[in-house]
Amino acid sequence: MAAYPASQPGAQRHTLSVLVENRPGVLARVSGLFARRSFNIDSLTVSPTERPEISRITVTARVEQAPLEQIIKQLNKLLHVLKIVELDPSTTVERELVLIKVAADVSNRSDVLELVRMFRAHVVDVNTEALTIEATGSQGKIDALMDLLQHYGVIELVRSGAVAVTRGSKALSEKVIGSEISDR
Repeated sequence: MAAYPASQPGAQRHTLSVLVENRPGVLARVSGLFARRSFNIDSLTVSPTERPEISRITVTARVEQAPLEQIIKQLNKLLHVLKIVELDPSTTVERELVLIKVAADVSNRSDVLELVRMFRAHVVDVNTEALTIEATGSQGKIDALMDLLQHYGVIELVRSGAVAVTRGSKALSEKVIGSEISDR
């Protein structure tokens, strides 16, 4: 089961980190730009950063390099967009969170619990007929766990989408000058 099917031939998965002013409507403008160019967003997460006036939007999408460059140029033109970086997988820590409710009665519960241990996941809710499992990890780890749990019957699942940060001691927001926000 591929979590992110390619939307076009030659498309590769790209992760963008977009720093924006923490204002209403910014997310709609960013996601709308992808929609206007007919690109599907595979995952999208948004949260405040270490600076309360700045939010980070992490977008993953499968696109070819040339259209991606156009999207980045257009994103840079949007009001309240401060910085855009395409994250290099070799220098990035990327994780997802998933909550999976799996059918697990007395006949298969020990098997499901063994998978939970193998993936260093956690059981966060127990019921006589189901377990709710929390797992964090790379896209591949989450996909592998979900594939194995399909056999037992996935009742419900929710997946956060990717969050990512570059390795090392520097923050992406260090490259954003504080006066840029107040001048707009």
